[in-house]
Amino acid sequence: MDLSGKIAVVTGAGQGIGEGSALRLAEAGAAVVCVDIDRTTLDETVKTIQGNSGSAVGVVADVSTREGNREMVARACAEYGRIDIFHANAGVTILGRIDDFADETWDRLHDLNLKGVYLGIKEMLPIMRAHGGGAVIITASVLGLVGDPDLPAYGATKGGLRAMCRSLAVAYGPENIRFNTVCPGDVETPGLKDYFDFQPDPEGARREITARYPMRRFASPRDVGNAVAFLASDDAAYITGTDILVDGGILAKVY
Repeated sequence: MDLSGKIAVVTGAGQGIGEGSALRLAEAGAAVVCVDIDRTTLDETVKTIQGNSGSAVGVVADVSTREGNREMVARACAEYGRIDIFHANAGVTILGRIDDFADETWDRLHDLNLKGVYLGIKEMLPIMRAHGGGAVIITASVLGLVGDPDLPAYGATKGGLRAMCRSLAVAYGPENIRFNTVCPGDVETPGLKDYFDFQPDPEGARREITARYPMRRFASPRDVGNAVAFLASDDAAYITGTDILVDGGILAKVY
């Protein structure tokens, strides 16, 4: 994929999937506006891109808020003049069965995972419209399609993102703005470690779940970044309103 001359914004770029996406987009030639609430990890991502002769700037922002999303878009436009690609990736995983889940925890998770994406897209749309179109890639999850008893609130946000993506693709396709989701399975991120630490036998749980994957491994952040780069590129110019599973075949199984 050649993204030379494209301007990309990636949220949650300090670590995990967001970092993998930012590095992959930069490798393909895009200038990347890296956004995260954690300056330390954000700076590392920016330094890595710049150290590989790429163009990147960092923006510290809380994208669960309208102000944070406005700051993100304003900085991107001030630095590069436009936005061609938006990877709405920032999110949090909070474990807990629904009968144990506090209302304020539900609200916090939805404010970032779902409302934060809505706010970011709302700020992006006028910029993309003014420059003839763009590509929006949303990080959803296989848990937007299937269930995990310990992640009902998280799954609700990811299912909501898939539904929103389809509506936006239909609404803005005439303006050449494409919307797609990537739906990873388990990815080697700090969030995955938290999930296993939540289990009674973390190492046993890791072995058991790894064995369920046809590929016999979890995804790397770069695996997801590869899918993001494809969806952002002109190679995917006629793909909108769909989900790309990056799940190592886990949902292909019946048992």
